[in-house]
Formats: sequence, structure tokens, C-alpha cells
Amino acid sequence: MTEALPELAGVYWRPRVDERRLGHAAGLWTLTTVAHTVPFIAAAVLLIALQPLAFPVSLMALAHAWIIPELYAQRGANVVRPKGRGGSGPEKVALGLLGDLVGHAARELHAQTGLVPERGALGVWLVGEAGALLVRPGGRSVHCYCVRVPDPDLPSADRIAHLLLALRADEHGFATVANRAFAGARWRVRRRLPAGMRPALERAAEVAAAPAPGPPRAASLAAP
Repeated sequence: MTEALPELAGVYWRPRVDERRLGHAAGLWTLTTVAHTVPFIAAAVLLIALQPLAFPVSLMALAHAWIIPELYAQRGANVVRPKGRGGSGPEKVALGLLGDLVGHAARELHAQTGLVPERGALGVWLVGEAGALLVRPGGRSVHCYCVRVPDPDLPSADRIAHLLLALRADEHGFATVANRAFAGARWRVRRRLPAGMRPALERAAEVAAAPAPGPPRAASLAAP
């Protein structure tokens, strides 16, 4: 049994994340999106039905219905955007330490995208310096989490290493402590990610869609 993260004491009011709660959270995000978009779509249809000359206003309503989910997805994608802190010297040392924690394929993916993959019981994680994406089994949906390392002056690779170790120590606790910024379709998040990070999301989706190799555990996606 894994040891619970000490940071859980700081969010004692949150129930510990499990499969059921992840599904519940995804459903709530979907309902929230529907509640924000359906009225605009209905208004657009009604305006056209009542007055065809109101077509421009209908287009504006439809634009709002499209933009709102996109803004949610943008907030989710922002959790893994690089922050650009840490000097080149400390960053090189930190990269070496991070490289010791992951396998060769994961190191290559980090060098290419800035994200470190990690397969866990809840899905496939992509860990960045200030947050993580959780690609759920099947690869179609993504939960985006914002989580900070207490020392903001650490190099990027050090912050990723801290988050990766916390994830490995207590995956469910990690998902409980982190703040969910978005939950929804992978394609929405992909559109809002920087182009250089998209290959990491695609790779994670491929792995999440494949059958798990044995009992679920927080093991490295690319073992040394």
C-alpha cells in the first residue's frame, strides 16, 4: 500500500479521488458545458425561426456556444505550459536528475515536448512543471490538473521531478491535492496545446487506449 501524501492534510475537505469520483467529475464538466452552450444554440434557432433577418445575431449566439467550451479547454491546456524559470546551469543539473527517474523513451518525449509520461492506475499522466494531464483509459477524455511545487525558483526539470515522485508515491492522493482545471474531450485540449506538446498527448492517448499490461499500478510509461 502506498503512503498518503502529506499535502492531503491541506485539502482535508476533499474526498479522495477514485474511479467513481473521476467519472462523476467528468459528468459535471459535461453538464456545465451543456448548460452554458445550449441556451445560446436555442436562442440562435429561435431567432432565425422568428425573424430570418436576425441571422447575424444568431451567428453571434452560435459563436458564444462554440467559444465557451474552447475557453474551458484553454484553461485546461494552460496547466502544462512552460513557465520558463530556472537558469541554464541549474536546469542542466536538474535534467540529469530527472533523467535518472524515467526511461529512455520518456526522456526523449520530455526533450521533445517538455512533458514526462507516466502510466498509472487512473490512466496515463503527462507531467509538466506546474501541472499534469491525465488521459483516461480509452484515450478519448482528459483531466487537466494544476499543481504547484512549493519552491517557485526551482528549475523546470526539478519541479517536474517533484511532481513525478509525488504521483508515484500516491497517485490517488496526487489527483486529490491537485486542482482540476478542465475535464473533457481530448481533441479540445489538443487544439489548445502548443504544437510542440501535441505529440505527447497523442502518445499518451495511444497508450491509454491499449490494454493495461497487468494489474494497474503507478509505473513508468517507458521503463528503463
